[in-house]
Amino acid sequence: MKNLLKTIYFLGFAILLTQCSKEQAFPDNLVVKDFVWKSLNAYYLHQEEVAALSDRRFNSDKEFIAYLSSFTDYNTLFSSVLIASDVKSFLVEDFNNVPIPEPRTGVLNGLEFGVFKEQDSDTVLVYAVDILPLSYAATQTISRGDYFYAIVNTNNDTINLRQDNYEALLLNYSQDTLKLVKTSYDGENLIVGNETVALVKRNYSFKTAHLEKIFSEGGEKIGYLMYNNNFSKHAIHGLNNTFLNFKNEAVSELILDLRYNIGGGSFAKNMANLASMITGQFSGEVFIKEQWNSKAQSWFETNQPDSLLTRFPHTLDATTPFHSLHLTDLYIILNGTNYKGSSAIELLINSLKPHINVHLIGSNTEGNNTGAITVYNSEDYNFPMRNETHSVALQPMVLRFLNKSDQTYENGFSPNMTLCDHEDVLNLGSLGERTDPILDRVLEAVNSGDLGVHTPCNPKEYIYLHHSINAQKTRDSGVFIEQILPNTN
Repeated sequence: MKNLLKTIYFLGFAILLTQCSKEQAFPDNLVVKDFVWKSLNAYYLHQEEVAALSDRRFNSDKEFIAYLSSFTDYNTLFSSVLIASDVKSFLVEDFNNVPIPEPRTGVLNGLEFGVFKEQDSDTVLVYAVDILPLSYAATQTISRGDYFYAIVNTNNDTINLRQDNYEALLLNYSQDTLKLVKTSYDGENLIVGNETVALVKRNYSFKTAHLEKIFSEGGEKIGYLMYNNNFSKHAIHGLNNTFLNFKNEAVSELILDLRYNIGGGSFAKNMANLASMITGQFSGEVFIKEQWNSKAQSWFETNQPDSLLTRFPHTLDATTPFHSLHLTDLYIILNGTNYKGSSAIELLINSLKPHINVHLIGSNTEGNNTGAITVYNSEDYNFPMRNETHSVALQPMVLRFLNKSDQTYENGFSPNMTLCDHEDVLNLGSLGERTDPILDRVLEAVNSGDLGVHTPCNPKEYIYLHHSINAQKTRDSGVFIEQILPNTN
């Protein structure tokens, strides 16, 4: 747990950050409320915008206690002092149950799929998006681009998929085996058959790198990495081996394909590690700058200015060097619903931009440029000295991320090449091959330098109902900062 913590120390907290004495004894029913208000008053990024969090809000402890008592519970207090647009700050009821990112596993049959229908038809079709390697589905006669129109139930009845039943039949089925009935479809004609594919759920461990390949184009070697995993410490460390393969093959440009990636947030240092694998020529240079609320920023700048900077690390850990590619060009096929990206990837993009050329393929990103910490009810808001009478912690937004050039990204990024909201179900091709239209177009762009305009989208006006990747994505909780700061008290 300690590896996930942010240790925060402010000299003379009672003088600098609040007029209310932290040592003031409060009734037991106000202990958590006291913690919620004072920690947000100290560190919340938008503290100055919230009148109820003002340093001048209360004239006495008695007035402060009356204010806390006016809320029915600490959750209500917490929600009341967040700005309306803040959907990233969270109250954690039990910090002992906060999940630690682990290697990605699941119980699944191995088929990633989408569901769509024609505008004027009740027929719902399933299309195979990907077959996970070494999964149960990989042992069956099924390929990306296959179509299915029905399932066979436990009574051996064939039931056609419709908009009102596909969720129960495909997503929430209770039987051990999902038996899908194949069909042929060319956009005009649906040829019903009786070939079935039986899929059984099994325990499954995801590969760190879903697919890696090297293309020789115009005298250069272009690395292609489809990365479907999260951005946990374990996964980022595993990527170092993939980058070694690219390095050994003298890869000079990289396509990072995140279209099926489930990762959302991460720790800033994980993204700095990934950046050092991509580059390597900027070791020790500034990767990220932090911008806190004005009183916290002022203290950091005066006392610990280096703590506001994340630099390109020299090594992955104490004994492991980076297998860096020293690239000057990176092509990112964005992840997220409709290719919008995630907070971790936006941080990577912004922080790399002053150093190398970052080419984006997808849609406009959302602008998740804020960072969070975990704070606990203790004198320094650090875990070891926490109040052990309760298990509440906060994960508030406390800072904005800037890059070396002081640029941030609250309005997101515009892509260099726009992708359709959904892949063309009539022309999916094979992942990792030039038959995949998206990969083929990006490879053309690498060769020509012209990302241009993508092909027309959804000419048949299909209605897209579901994508199995979206259901697996974790909540994008933003990017967390890990810094161990000295106790100056």
